[in-house]
Amino acid sequence: MKFVDEAKIRVQAGNGGRGCVSFRREKFVPFGGPDGGDGGNGGSVTLRAKDGINTLADFRIVRTFRAENGQPGGGRDMTGRGGGDSTIDVPAGTIVRESGTGEQLGDLTKAGMELMVARGGKGGWGNQRFKSSKNRSPRQYGPGLPGEARELELELKVIADVGLLGLPNAGKSTLISVVSAARPKIADYPFTTLYPNLGVIACGNQRSFVMADIPGLIEGAADGAGLGIRFLRHLQRTRVLLHLVDIAPVDPAADPVRDAQSIVGELGKFSEDLLAKPRWLVLNKSDLLPPDEAAAKAIAIALALDYRGPAFLISGVTRAGTTDLTEAVMRFLETNEAPAHGNLVLPEVKRPKARQATPAPRKPARHKAKAKATARKKAKAVKRKAPRKTSRKQKTRR
Repeated sequence: MKFVDEAKIRVQAGNGGRGCVSFRREKFVPFGGPDGGDGGNGGSVTLRAKDGINTLADFRIVRTFRAENGQPGGGRDMTGRGGGDSTIDVPAGTIVRESGTGEQLGDLTKAGMELMVARGGKGGWGNQRFKSSKNRSPRQYGPGLPGEARELELELKVIADVGLLGLPNAGKSTLISVVSAARPKIADYPFTTLYPNLGVIACGNQRSFVMADIPGLIEGAADGAGLGIRFLRHLQRTRVLLHLVDIAPVDPAADPVRDAQSIVGELGKFSEDLLAKPRWLVLNKSDLLPPDEAAAKAIAIALALDYRGPAFLISGVTRAGTTDLTEAVMRFLETNEAPAHGNLVLPEVKRPKARQATPAPRKPARHKAKAKATARKKAKAVKRKAPRKTSRKQKTRR
């Protein structure tokens, strides 16, 4: 099935049924009376997150969803039957927005969550509701209220714990195919991955996590180069990002350090929150170089990037180092504590101490003495201007 992560649909709730105008004729009741029942309420439209669905492709075929209308009321005070609700199953991780205003109506992150997007209309009153002491035989009735109608935009963000990040042909699809049962397309040309792939990585004893592989990024992706950055939103729900770097690129003009820095720059252009997520450095394709040379080159790349987090040296083809990587990720997801280092120990680099700011020069003592003298003169001037107080003797003489 084709992967689709955006769709537009129209939902229409059911209208309320109209009320009934009816009069009863009973034995021993000479004047009878109104007995028209109310109309039934219209059905509502609800979205429900469901497991087993990972695409919005079905909404490219059917785009309009309607609920049933309420039935009109009947005589003998019979209320009309309410319209049936319409429930639409969507994949977990779907964000619902109103098309006109862009307002977010809800985020269905877990299976079983429901969101009412269109409420059914209320049924109209029958004529027995309008009965009063002045109006004994009313012929009024309520027509029923119309149901809500909305244009909705659905956006899917896959639910994953770990996201893979890197250039095309960095080995992301190979890694997820090795550590999980996912089978993405793998080839020796760039952009073989055209849509996100999910894989469940089992670490034994009922311990597992979900990994997401998205199409590779290139420099200028934020401006539309390559496949752009539209798939980066699928990494916004992850808890940790694995940045894969090819330590032995085929292109002799390629620079792993420069390419890795460009990926981080594109990440920051898309979202500051995504840039702030924990990001681990995974140096891939160690099988293409001798062990000592691969380790030395991986350390040189990490130091050139000024990286201080956990680093892993792996090979997706030979599976070397992949167990260390998955176990470290599993422990981080369980304890929320990142390891001090990975299977690649980086040397400590002493950073120069920051220079302390030189204190401002103190003013000479003569400036303080001059300020004190000025303050004394002002105080004396204020005392001279103050009115003199008359004593009691002077008041009695007056």
